[in-house]
Amino acid sequence: MNGDRFTVPAGWAGMPRVIRARSPMLPLDDIFGADGPLERALPDFTPRRQQLRMAERVSRALEAREPLVVEAGTGTGKTFAYLVPALLSGGRVLISTGTRTLQDQLYSKDLPLVAAALGRPARVALLKGRANYLCRHRLEGALVQLAMADFGRRDPWLARVEQWARITRTGDLAEVPGLSDSHPLWLEVTSTRDNCLGTSCEEFARCHVAAARRQAQEADIVIVNHHLLLADLALKEDGFGDLLGSADALILDEAHQLPDLATEFFGANVGHRRIESLLEAVRRERAAAAAAQSAVEAVEEAVREIAHRLPRALGRLAWEECDATLGRCTAELAHALDALRGELEAADAGSSALGARAGELAAHTERIAAVDELDGMRSVEVSSRGFTLHLLPFDIADRFRALIEARPCAWVFTSATLSVGEDFSHFTARLGIAEAATVKVDSPFDYERQSLLYLPSGLPQPAAPGYVRSMLDAALPLIEASRGGAFVLFTSHRALAEGAMRLRQLWGASPPYRLYVQGEAPRERLLQDFRADGDGVLLGTASFWEGVDVKGAALRLVIIEKLPFASPDEPLVKARIDYIQSQGGNPFRDFQLPEAALALKQGVGRLIRSESDYGVVALCDRRILERSYGRVLLSALPAMPRTRDPQEALSFLRRHAPPPARSRATAAPATRETLAGGS
Repeated sequence: MNGDRFTVPAGWAGMPRVIRARSPMLPLDDIFGADGPLERALPDFTPRRQQLRMAERVSRALEAREPLVVEAGTGTGKTFAYLVPALLSGGRVLISTGTRTLQDQLYSKDLPLVAAALGRPARVALLKGRANYLCRHRLEGALVQLAMADFGRRDPWLARVEQWARITRTGDLAEVPGLSDSHPLWLEVTSTRDNCLGTSCEEFARCHVAAARRQAQEADIVIVNHHLLLADLALKEDGFGDLLGSADALILDEAHQLPDLATEFFGANVGHRRIESLLEAVRRERAAAAAAQSAVEAVEEAVREIAHRLPRALGRLAWEECDATLGRCTAELAHALDALRGELEAADAGSSALGARAGELAAHTERIAAVDELDGMRSVEVSSRGFTLHLLPFDIADRFRALIEARPCAWVFTSATLSVGEDFSHFTARLGIAEAATVKVDSPFDYERQSLLYLPSGLPQPAAPGYVRSMLDAALPLIEASRGGAFVLFTSHRALAEGAMRLRQLWGASPPYRLYVQGEAPRERLLQDFRADGDGVLLGTASFWEGVDVKGAALRLVIIEKLPFASPDEPLVKARIDYIQSQGGNPFRDFQLPEAALALKQGVGRLIRSESDYGVVALCDRRILERSYGRVLLSALPAMPRTRDPQEALSFLRRHAPPPARSRATAAPATRETLAGGS
């Protein structure tokens, strides 16, 4: 690389990575420009003025240690636009992402490439939540249980994990090929805050969680995810240790997820299973069990009393839908848990950890029981395994702002969807950062040439009976013109199921295109198969509206069933509407409309993912043209040409559709069994 030398030591995975090279300091426009170090080092790099603009603004924020909100349109290259300033700053930088997948990409691919290209020394650490790391103590317990059960044959997955455990340096279970975090074994060989033995564990010296935290505290750049970041901030707020250490800057990617995630973390929840786990741990400790027997029985009785008061219907219910005495029963449970805490703390030193667990549960339960109706929304989740009591605060702005003010460093929030038109106030107000500087960097993609927004006419109102059927009837000619390669995005699971049934009825046993339906296979499997197919039709709801990247001709049509307004009958939405009204606000203008605009922006954003993509977005909801708020929703979208002429949409799709697919006789049949099968 132009005479520079760089080294990437062996054992990068999970260890602090040190990249060393000698390179003269270059200005940002040279770094991101033609024949700069990034273009020379990265084969697919393309200089973009939008990326340079974002990098310059992030650099100034890091230098001034100020808050900054950056919306970077699809294709900006925002990852490099914040990585370069972070590496050049010379400070300690914490990067938080929305998903573990993006964490791994930053650590394993993006940071090594950028750092090597720049020739900047950096110690980089990857830190995930404890549920991602092998617990050697619990693995040993699982092996002992298997031996005692004498199954006659070894569990193949457990054997694979045992073999991997001998050689791993990180303990990150993502290293085990094919092992999904939904596999039952995952829970058996990882620890939680409740069951971790801490320094009393015989394996503590080799603990992967402890090692990962030590490495993070020593690193220049630490890559975490939002869940871990918020958990750490909440713990430090309550007086616990500083897990992530002091930082000169925090860069929060996929920041649009933060308001909802922070609301969860600043809330409270207490579940039947968590309480039972505590009681089982108490029973295993002889001294604790003897000293606290009556307190344990009181907790058990309080749990039974709550379960007796709950409806038999499964699912999440608003607090008001439950028995009127639920609040009193919850307060009694809090009292019983606090009494158990006192008994455990008085028993002996070995029971202090159990006492702390009981105290935490008591505090959360008391908060749920005592909350004012204007402070937060309470709900109850009933499942076949028990119940969970939830509290979600309505307003977290003051609390989140206090966290920022307590850490005088640069806070950079970035995502492709943070503004409605040019207005960032919905995002900044929810996090209490209204004074932060805001920058909108438009996408470099040529939406005028690459895309078309089709607004069909003649459809019934979305609330009308048979709407999904009518919508699909209008969509089928589009799917045929594009020869598949389509996403159909629904706003509810009910509509998704109805749409899948309708298409199967129409297409029969020999469908012209394979149908991929959310829920019939894991999300990543569906996406992998859809990309490989090239002509598939994928039906999805909430989780497919964002975070899905299908570049190239495999996706050339996105059909949106209707505008993504949250149902006002959903308990949390209804409670927020009532709260905003009580504060003198306008729920539709201040909450429902901006939320729908951001969700719609995410859904439309699935289509164009590269300079070579072409396609049509068909937005089937007639309200976008008939209601005054339609202008707000349209202003949030990229500058796409619009049409109401079906022939124009069909012509665009035919012009850019690939040649007719190869004979389907060579392909596996599109059955549910095929989709739901193993890898």
